[in-house]
Amino acid sequence: MRGLFFKIFAIFWLAQSLIFVISTTLIVRQRFSGPGNFAEALDSNLQHNANLAMRDYLAGGCSGFARADARFEPAGAALLQANGEVICRTPNTPALTEHPGRFPDRVDGRQTPDGSVWFVPVVGLDGARYEYAWFQLPSTRPEHRVNLMHFAFPQLPVAIAVGGLTTFVLVLLFSRPLVRLRKAARALAEGNLSVRVEQTPAASLQSHSDEFQGLVHDFNHMAERLESLVGAQRLLLRDVSHELRSPLSRLSVALELAREDANPELGEHLARIEREGEKLNQLIGQLLTLSSMEARESTATFKPLSLNEICEQILPDAEYEAQRRPCTVLLQQDAACTIRGDWELLYRAIENVVRNAIRYTGPGTQVAIRIGEAAGDAKRMAMIEIMDRGPGIPDAELELIFRPFYRVDEARSTSTGGFGVGLAITERAVRLHGGTLRAINRADGGTTIQMIFPEV
Repeated sequence: MRGLFFKIFAIFWLAQSLIFVISTTLIVRQRFSGPGNFAEALDSNLQHNANLAMRDYLAGGCSGFARADARFEPAGAALLQANGEVICRTPNTPALTEHPGRFPDRVDGRQTPDGSVWFVPVVGLDGARYEYAWFQLPSTRPEHRVNLMHFAFPQLPVAIAVGGLTTFVLVLLFSRPLVRLRKAARALAEGNLSVRVEQTPAASLQSHSDEFQGLVHDFNHMAERLESLVGAQRLLLRDVSHELRSPLSRLSVALELAREDANPELGEHLARIEREGEKLNQLIGQLLTLSSMEARESTATFKPLSLNEICEQILPDAEYEAQRRPCTVLLQQDAACTIRGDWELLYRAIENVVRNAIRYTGPGTQVAIRIGEAAGDAKRMAMIEIMDRGPGIPDAELELIFRPFYRVDEARSTSTGGFGVGLAITERAVRLHGGTLRAINRADGGTTIQMIFPEV
């Protein structure tokens, strides 16, 4: 949020600063459209000063001239006759070592060892011709910086302050709706389908008054449609799964009655029917579990529990199932990890991954369950890693295996796995506990499933 705000603020501030510089340049160029105009303005100013100095000289002599020209410090001034003889000079005027040699008919400026000097022709009331010399001394004294600040103040600070304040307000108005939309979109992506962007009643009625309000309205409408469609899908899945339970129960009763009246030749076929019925019953159970977990949002009943104890209880059943592969199961406890959660949900989530690892690992290999801690940004995180030595998963499908009914084996043969629901149940359980789930291919073969939870 801060990054978006400051990016927009920087863009607006730079744009406004550029507009300010261009506007100032255009104003200056309008006032001084070329070097000639600037020189004319300087000549006019010097001629005005020369006339004032001549008037003060005629009124009060050299003392009047000196008092009048005191305003030009640190510059100096002098009044010369047409032949170059100095009549009056201010105290800080340097020695006049160079003279044009003739009476100029216009302002004549030149550089001297002591700085710069301008000779300005001026005529007295008696018609006599004089020269007014104005000196600008080279100096690095702070007065130059003071003069510069005096020239820039208060226009420049006021322009910066007004521009910054205006930019801040504009950025605030533009970024606040975007920030709210971004937070809502992130929550929607995390599975919170009930999220909506807040709107005032007046704004909701004027959904197309501007682009931002229209975008907010469209986002809320999209979220409502998604929540409705997903809710309908979950309800359908739950109802269909529940309704299938009754025919299966009746099928089991009919199967037992058929066994009593059947001859031995039908025994194999009846056993086949029983196995397929059990698989269908397991699938329905998994679907009902997934549906109930999808509908569950509250974590108020969660209590502190030990991940180590859960894995220790899973281990005996996992070792027994691994004997048929055959393979072995190793539990490695690098740390004691405690999280807040539901024992049954976590037990089922971890067991699903362990059973998958046993099913896919190579014969004579080992499935490892490691409990440790993972690095977190602000708090401690507990991690369970379940590693097998199977064929691995294509990189493009590592994030897809946690979707319901998704299987890497498109043939969906009974020898390569279950129904593709177990990992979906695991993903939902881990997410409900505020954790993350990911699959990683091992460099030396096999797959690692990581479950990371915040510790208490």
